[in-house]
Amino acid sequence: MSTTSDHTATITPDRAREVVRDSILRIVPDADLSAIADDVDLREELELDSLDFLGMVEQVCTAIDRRIDEEDYGRLRSMQDWVDFLSPRQ
Repeated sequence: MSTTSDHTATITPDRAREVVRDSILRIVPDADLSAIADDVDLREELELDSLDFLGMVEQVCTAIDRRIDEEDYGRLRSMQDWVDFLSPRQ
C-alpha cells in the first residue's frame, strides 16, 4: 500500500518540484533542469543508475518527511510524475 494517502501535511506542486530539483542537483550537480521538459524520463535523460535513483528517493523522503514505497518507484519517471505523486489533487 502506498503511503501517499497517509500523509498529514499537504505538499504543494511548487514545493514538490523544488524538493525533486534539489535532490537531483545533489546527485548531478551540473544538470540543466531548465532544459528538461516535465514529461521527459529523468532517469534516462540524466543517466541515473539505480543507486542514483535510490539516493534521490531517499533525499526526497528526508526533505518531505514521508516514505515512498518501493512499489511506487516505477511511477516516478518524469518531473511531472514526481509532482503528481508528491502533491496529489484532493
